[in-house]
Parts: sequence; C-alpha cells; structure tokens
Amino acid sequence: MADTAEKDYNTVKRRVACVTNHLIPLHHHHLPPITTTGGNSNVELCNAASINDSYHRIHGEVPTHDVEWKLASDCESGNEFHFTDIIYEKAVGEGMAKITINRPERRNAFRPLTIKELSRAFDDARDDSSVGVIILTGKGTKAFCSGGDQALRTKDGYADYEKFGRLNVLDLQVAGYAVGGGHVLHMVCDLTIAADNAIFGQTGPKVGSFDAGYGSSIMSRLIGPKRAREMWFLARFYTASEADKMGLVNVVVPLERLEQETIKWCREILRNSPTAIRVLKAALNAVDDGHAGLQEVGGNATLLFYGTEEGNEGKTAYMERRAPDFSKFPRRP
Repeated sequence: MADTAEKDYNTVKRRVACVTNHLIPLHHHHLPPITTTGGNSNVELCNAASINDSYHRIHGEVPTHDVEWKLASDCESGNEFHFTDIIYEKAVGEGMAKITINRPERRNAFRPLTIKELSRAFDDARDDSSVGVIILTGKGTKAFCSGGDQALRTKDGYADYEKFGRLNVLDLQVAGYAVGGGHVLHMVCDLTIAADNAIFGQTGPKVGSFDAGYGSSIMSRLIGPKRAREMWFLARFYTASEADKMGLVNVVVPLERLEQETIKWCREILRNSPTAIRVLKAALNAVDDGHAGLQEVGGNATLLFYGTEEGNEGKTAYMERRAPDFSKFPRRP
C-alpha cells in the first residue's frame, strides 16, 4: 500500500512539474526554480529554459554558429543587387535573408527610394524558395527606423529624385529608435526582437501626420484600444521594457545579443514545417486582410488539396477523358 502511494505521489510531482514548464515563458531565463514542500519531499518546478522532457530531447537546441552573410543576387537572373538605401543579404547554406535600412545618417528614415528598394528585396526573398525567414533591421544601434524623412516631405507626400510625392509604405530586429513610420514597420512584422536600448512610439500628431491604416488598426489589436489611443494622442515614447509589457514586442535582449537571439529564433522557425508556417501566417493575417486574407487562406488550402490523391483523380480523369471516380474517397465529418 505504501509503495502504491509513493508511486502515485511521484506521478503527481512529475505531472505538476510538466504543467509548470509550459506555464513559464521560455525567455524568462532569470526565473528561479519554484520549489514546493510537502512532507519530507521537495518538488522542484524547473523553468522552461531547462526543460528536459522527451519533446525537447528529441528536437534539441538549434545551432549557435555564426551566420555567413553574402550580398544577395536576383533569384531569377543571378545578378547581384545594387541598392543605395538598403543592404540585402542572404545566409550561406541557411534559409535566411536580411534586409537592412542603410541610412544611419538620417536615423534610417525612409524616402521613396528606400521603399522601392525594400519592395524589390522583399519580392525577391518571397520568390526565392530557399528563403524561409526574413530579418528586417536598421544600420547601426541608434535607430531601427525613424519613419518618413521629414526633410523630403512635401504637400503631397515624400519626394526625392523624381520630385513628386508618394505615401505608399511597405507592408525584426530593433535597436534604438522605432518611431513614426518605423514603429508601424515593426508592428506589421510577424515577430519583433528588441534590444534593451530600443525606443518605441508614434510621432505623427507632433509633426502633422498620422497613419489611419495599419498603424492604427494593427496597434489596437496588439496593445488594446486604450493603449493605442494613448500612444497616438499623446505621442509619447516607450522603453523596450514598457513595450514588452504592452505586448508590442516578443522579447527584449541586451544590445550585444540582439543578432544572436534573432538568428536563434530564425533557426527555430526554419526547422519547423514550412507548409504549417505558411498556412498559420495566412490564417493569423486573414482577419486584418479582409477578402484578400481569405483568398490567401483559400489558395493555401487549394495548394494542399492539389497534392492529394483525391485532387489528382479529378485532373487525371479530365486528361484521360473519363468520368472521375470519387467514390473511393471518404466523406469525413
């Protein structure tokens, strides 16, 4: 009887420890083990950073070696890109691309040329089947991006070489200022990894500008309507720690570890199912993207269906000029 009771008690300890591992966030490495005492036994509930269950033993940790970056070439022509306002690189032997806004003398503020080059680089990375993750960052440590370059602002938008204005801004890794349009850029990224020196905020109302599109709707979803109103109406700046508490960023790390942590996250994503990531990304964006978002989810479903035996039966029957036989496929509830 005593042996049975001891066995049951050990089972309870193991299950409680397992549940606790899933409740404590992975990035809270500073959390000490939680210990409970009962009778003559201690139950140590380790934090998630030291999980040693079968799942983590099988999958293991991602590699930690340095990334070898190489200037990107066009995935179709093979010619190297020549950009002025950005640096576009791809990792050698890994599915990562990195796009760096390269205007540190203007705190990486963007102008129409910057947007053109960003669009071209993102299009290439999207069309390159070897790329699974894109890192968007800014040159230097003082600013990720400070928004539109006010020195180039005209009555109808931002103008540079062509002398007529544009307002169309593109759809990460943040060090220094991410304010104004730069703040919107980080919000529309899937994930944000911030250095401890990062500063976040909106400047629009202070400089006679605003973003009534993604900059408002996405922010409201991320941090709630009240906080979004505060950030826009007061145009205050917030530290990385404050942004983390609001839910604006995923994690905050020391500046010197920013690149290392970003690469770690990229590698963790890359070892997962690319189709699962693709469909999840579309599903998470569908509500905000309206019919276009639903079309993306539908397109992914069609892509998966085309690869099934049932999907191929319809195509094969058409090519063979016969009636398809769908009777062999189950009608699942």
